[in-house]
This record gives sequence, C-alpha cells and structure tokens, in this order.
Amino acid sequence: MSVLTLDAEALYGELLRGVRGLCTAETRLVGVTSGGAWLAERLQRELKLDGEHGTISSAMHRDDFAQRGLASGGQTVLPFDVNAAQIIILDDVLYTGRTIRAVINELFDYGRPARIDLAVLTDRGGRELPIAPTFCPHSLSLPAAQILALERADDGGLSFRLIEK
Repeated sequence: MSVLTLDAEALYGELLRGVRGLCTAETRLVGVTSGGAWLAERLQRELKLDGEHGTISSAMHRDDFAQRGLASGGQTVLPFDVNAAQIIILDDVLYTGRTIRAVINELFDYGRPARIDLAVLTDRGGRELPIAPTFCPHSLSLPAAQILALERADDGGLSFRLIEK
C-alpha cells in the first residue's frame, strides 16, 4: 500500500462549494456507504441543511451480488420521504458506475424522487455504465489493479490511500 498525494481535504472544500450550488430547500443528501456517508454527514453539518442526511447501501442491487455477497458496509437509512425529494447522492470515488446504478435502484425502492444528482470527490475513469457526476472536482486515471480508498481519521479529516490489488 502507498499513500497517494491527492489532497482529499482540498477536494472536499471544492465539493462543499459545488454541492452548495446544487442545494434547494427540497434537497436531501444521501451518502453511499461508507465514504459517501462520511461526506454526506459532514456536508449536512457544514451546509446547515434542515433534517438529516441519508445513508444508502448498494449491496442488495449489485449485479455482482452472487460473487460479493452481502457486504458489511452498512444499511440503507433514509430518514425522510424520498417521494418528490431532490436527492444528491454523494460518493467518494466514481469508477465503473455499477455502485451508483445499484444505489439508484435502492433509492427507488423507497419512492420516486423529483430529481437525483451525483456528486463525487474524484472520478478515476474506467466507466462500464453511462453514469456521470453532476459535480466532481477531480478526475484521474488509474489502472484496474489499483483501488483508491477514502479514509477518515478520528478527528474527521479525510485522506486517500492507493491500494494495489
């Protein structure tokens, strides 16, 4: 494993500005477990949005469920009515698009939102599905043999770690 010199805190600052521009009175933040949930929690607090943020799991709608099984990453918790809501899905790293497809399917199990936007810290390329973020402050290209993982320190600070498969 090696530490990547990508500044997650600086990217978070850009994400904060971008998400602020997407927010309306009807906006609800939903973070993909676990990195996206960390982002949603922090953004909810720093943007002083009404209500609570949601957390969403891709586990039940993944197209590779037979190989992966049920991940221990967390469960879906949406403490608001999804129907007619303006949802911003937050994730740390966008890669193939399969996780986002799965969380959108999960979201529709709870209702029909008026709109869904996607905001991510970084897009690492390698898309397999036609999914694109509404807001993304950074893009990079990584080989398939590498995983870019967001980490959160005890004080809430964010950093990236590059992991070789």
